[in-house]
Amino acid sequence: MDVVEIVKALGDVTRLRILNLLNKETLCVCDLEEVLKISQSNASRHLTKLRFARLITGEKQAQWVYYRVDETSLERYPFVRELLAKELVNEQACQKDEVRLRKYRELGGSCERTVHITE
Repeated sequence: MDVVEIVKALGDVTRLRILNLLNKETLCVCDLEEVLKISQSNASRHLTKLRFARLITGEKQAQWVYYRVDETSLERYPFVRELLAKELVNEQACQKDEVRLRKYRELGGSCERTVHITE
């Protein structure tokens, strides 16, 4: 994959937030919708760009697709791993997303069980 496509994919704050969450755990579109408070079409559009850049992979299970960070790409492009490990952890939006994800999981949120989290 061309490094330019990687950099383009990283050039959007929502995609960075998604990548940060997928670095923590495997998630589906409905999880991302609830945690990030974005629409299904918006989440899918961003996931498509991250998949095109091969930063994430998806695995279909029943009617859902579960996404995770592609470890092969992190090995090939260590600057992405460093971005996730050293830079995004300090971003306030990413920190809030992680808190919301923990709360979502504590409430039992999943594709099979929709829960809505409040601030």
